[in-house]
Amino acid sequence: MRTMIDLYALTQEQLAELIVSWGEPRFRARQVWAWLYDRRAASVEAMTDLPKSLRERLKVETTLGTLALAAEQASLDGTVKRLYRLPDGQMIESVLMPYDDDRRTACISTQAGCAMGCVFCATGQMGFARHLTAAEIFEQAMLFARDLEANGERLSNVVLMGMGEPFHNYDATLTAIHRLMDDLGIGARHITVSTVGLVPMIRQFADEGLQVKLAISLHAATDAERSALLPINKRYPLAELIDACRYYVETTGRRITFEWTAIQGQNDTPEQAHALGRLLKGLLCHVNIIPLNPTGGYMYGPSAVERVNRFVEILAEYGVTATVRVRRGIDIDAGCGQLKAEVLRRVKEAAVNDDEQL
Repeated sequence: MRTMIDLYALTQEQLAELIVSWGEPRFRARQVWAWLYDRRAASVEAMTDLPKSLRERLKVETTLGTLALAAEQASLDGTVKRLYRLPDGQMIESVLMPYDDDRRTACISTQAGCAMGCVFCATGQMGFARHLTAAEIFEQAMLFARDLEANGERLSNVVLMGMGEPFHNYDATLTAIHRLMDDLGIGARHITVSTVGLVPMIRQFADEGLQVKLAISLHAATDAERSALLPINKRYPLAELIDACRYYVETTGRRITFEWTAIQGQNDTPEQAHALGRLLKGLLCHVNIIPLNPTGGYMYGPSAVERVNRFVEILAEYGVTATVRVRRGIDIDAGCGQLKAEVLRRVKEAAVNDDEQL
């Protein structure tokens, strides 16, 4: 079977080389590029100013992406979750979150599964399958942008907080970030990459010279508590992580966001709040508190409102600002840490079907 060329995986120069190799003038490549990224065409048929012969060849030899939509769910709050099947059968999820201020934020995945093993995260519970390519990461945002464009809207923000650890797939993630900026026109300050704390990558990212926002999944303020929640802390304990964060702030001049999943009776105590305040005091940062989203593989629940409010008050005593994030898409398992259940079900179904065909 002939391998189709993914147009979304090509750089502008690679696209030009392809079109010229077919005997077409170079300006045809610029036309195709404009259809892809300026007009957000959903098909080759829509590229009406191309010669019919070129459109036919593009239809035969190329594709607009490789992600196949397997399922889509819409939340009561307007959040949309999509399940995609990759060419090798792996499954990933992406989420689009609309906000009242007209922001449209895509939360995209960087891996199929995750190797970090965070105990309260559904993706961590499912284990690691493989890294996504830069094109697979980029295409998730591209598809949302394309569909929004068709409805007179635009994709305004992208967060790399879906399935996987972005810095575990560093090179592909960085390439995708550049494409989000260059090809989709998403401003660097409207892109956020989240990591559980891979210290060498945080330092490397600081040296990239980007204005992209950095978020650190912290969730505990002492090594004993954090190692119990995030196994990566055993390799990169808090002292090393905070030192890398200070390096990032000093190098970039940018504020870091620390993500704190508030778990009832676990990390929402005054003791933890004081420990967190001491840990972050004097660092240019902000704490984003996210009440735990329910997952089937973790026994605890979200913190009560009064406990979270007291937590925020204690942090303020140390000069550390904090806000509570509004949870979105909970009814369709599209919230932070919830991306798993539909993936596992679909993978199991695919395995059964394959066995039946043997």
